[in-house]
Amino acid sequence: MAILIEKPARIEAEGNKIIEEFIGRVNSGTSEISIAKMISPGGWSEPAQTPEFDEYTLVLRGTLLVKTAAKEFTVNGGQAFIARRGEKVQYSAPDNDGAEYIAVCLPAFSPELVHRD
Repeated sequence: MAILIEKPARIEAEGNKIIEEFIGRVNSGTSEISIAKMISPGGWSEPAQTPEFDEYTLVLRGTLLVKTAAKEFTVNGGQAFIARRGEKVQYSAPDNDGAEYIAVCLPAFSPELVHRD
């Protein structure tokens, strides 16, 4: 059956990051995939994580700094990044203007699957 998602569930996270989950465990009861818009203020950073999901990130505005065990990536507006499940990764928005991005997780994000440091 088709479902209209009228609005996202707004979730506040560490460091004043705002999560607007459109599809996922919270807003639609979907465990297969989550799709959320992230709004991260300048200087925001989160602890490293080793998730049990693949995460596809599309930066809409600003810059995300993504650190893995092997390399550091600067992901600018209009670029995307893929982090594979089981890979240690840390996200931050180092610029004063912060960053807005879309995160797609397969399977859907959950606190039990993220494994933050």
